[in-house]
Amino acid sequence: MEIRNVAIIAHVDHGKTTLVDQLLKQSKTLEAHEEIAERAMDSNDLERERGITILAKTTAIHYKDYKINILDTPGHADFGGEVERIMHMVDGCVLLVDAYEGTMPQTRFVLKKALEAHVKPIVVINKVDRPVTRIDEVMDEVLELFMELGADDDQLDFPTCYVSALNGTSSLDPDPATQEATMDNLFEMIVNEIPAPIVDLEDGLQLQPALLDYNDYVGRIGIGRIQRGTIHLNDNVVCCRADGTTTPFRVQKLYTFLGLHRIEVDEVDAGDICAFAGLADIGVGETVCDPQHIDPLPLLHVDEPTIQMVFGTNTSPFAGQEGKFVTATKLEERLFRETNKDVSLKVERIPNSEEWIVSGRGELHLSILIETLRREGYELQVSRPHVIIKNIDGVKCEPYEDLEIEAPDDCIGSVIESLGLRKGIMDDMSSDNGMTKVHYVIPSRGLIGFMTNFITMTRGYGIINHTFLEYRPMDNDSIVGERKLGVLISIDTGQTTAYSLGSAEARGVMFVGPGVQVYEGMIVGEHAKDNDLVVNVTKLKEKTNTRSSTKDSTVVLKRPRIMNLETCLDYINEDELVEITPESIRLRKRYLTENERKRAFRAKNAAVND
Repeated sequence: MEIRNVAIIAHVDHGKTTLVDQLLKQSKTLEAHEEIAERAMDSNDLERERGITILAKTTAIHYKDYKINILDTPGHADFGGEVERIMHMVDGCVLLVDAYEGTMPQTRFVLKKALEAHVKPIVVINKVDRPVTRIDEVMDEVLELFMELGADDDQLDFPTCYVSALNGTSSLDPDPATQEATMDNLFEMIVNEIPAPIVDLEDGLQLQPALLDYNDYVGRIGIGRIQRGTIHLNDNVVCCRADGTTTPFRVQKLYTFLGLHRIEVDEVDAGDICAFAGLADIGVGETVCDPQHIDPLPLLHVDEPTIQMVFGTNTSPFAGQEGKFVTATKLEERLFRETNKDVSLKVERIPNSEEWIVSGRGELHLSILIETLRREGYELQVSRPHVIIKNIDGVKCEPYEDLEIEAPDDCIGSVIESLGLRKGIMDDMSSDNGMTKVHYVIPSRGLIGFMTNFITMTRGYGIINHTFLEYRPMDNDSIVGERKLGVLISIDTGQTTAYSLGSAEARGVMFVGPGVQVYEGMIVGEHAKDNDLVVNVTKLKEKTNTRSSTKDSTVVLKRPRIMNLETCLDYINEDELVEITPESIRLRKRYLTENERKRAFRAKNAAVND
């Protein structure tokens, strides 16, 4: 059976996972009793809820006499490092582009990685069934993008297929009326256009894991394509490490992929993609070789983290009331276990403390980790995100992002003003049908805390996309994007009352309603001015013998502002933390009592003056 290895790449929400669903359904790979769920490759709850792919997934289908290994890649910039490594596992890629949105920032990023790896591209225009499409303009955009990225003549001669992944239809003609109720047009294009892997079965084993997985029973699992030779279950092999050393180990488990399953096998030949276990600390980019023929491949590049946060055990007065895992030992064990399958995540314990510096590829990357921990029963508290500063050739440098925003014409002014304050530099602007599109280069720290404001400024109609560009020298050390308004801080511990909230909401916007348990130092609202204000939200109305003319009046409260996890991470300033438990997400001051906060403020000013 001939093999084809192909990756599905695209901007977020252009339909990669839905396309894989259709390929699985129509290839007759699944057993008769198996039913495929919508977005079957998005296997965890967070992926399904958010409609995004977080980690790359591997599957395989049978079509005629071919086995097609398919890698469904993440579309979001925070998980883009997986795309680069996956290009070493495939011989071709399907570039999926929305028939209306066209090329987007992440389209540029994933295509650039594919062209650099010299894999054969196939372009698929998706969502051609939509009422409004721009198929001709989108094709021009795609061709222009290929040329901008320096594609050679062979790459510019890309085949194109037009599909509706949702409906399972395809055509080789851009006219939506020609759509056929089959994916055979795309299947044929893959097997005819994507080259077969070049294999050498006689020479010694050469296998380089590009992805990692983790299983409680077998430990860390490496996933990669066999470049040369054959691997057998129970083989004694050697791992060539990144530092030049070698480690012998035995292949304890060996898997290939088919449909929704990982299948245990006894051997896998060159050209196929497999998963294996046997070495507890196997790393991405290391090479597994035959002991008699040690020949390591060049190391794979793993994108460095650009954002970091401090995770700590929960120290609030309510610590331990809602979580299952609350100790430093349990939290540390879980964080380091996550690094077994997420190579872009770095965890480092702060000495003599119950805190860890956790570094990732972006705010979404880290917020997904926090939400996962919360759902598993962990309690923790986290700080405001910070960008990672690097010293390059003696110069302090910070990460910059490519930013693209589309918003209604009447909102774009406030967006441009806000981005200017955050050190953004506009390099392109265009307007069409009441929507304005702007392109910026902006420091990553300028985007911290921007999302919540952006949604408000555009009334929810704005679209924002950004991707890591490069490290550039810092122009100054000032904090960009700090919240301008102060907060309302609870002075007491107890249950909020409608009476006290009625008085407090005259000072700003409340985050809590009546009947909520609060503690001293917890943030209960946003002050209308730029200073923090201590308020009592637990006070009961005094009872007297005097008859009041308003005794029967009812307190009417405004609806409190809903603060989800991402909003809270965007919202907090340097002296604040987010407390996360399985039941609650609370905002708090780092120092809970007013005296502690004043003492910390004086110490900070003294340090600055020195």
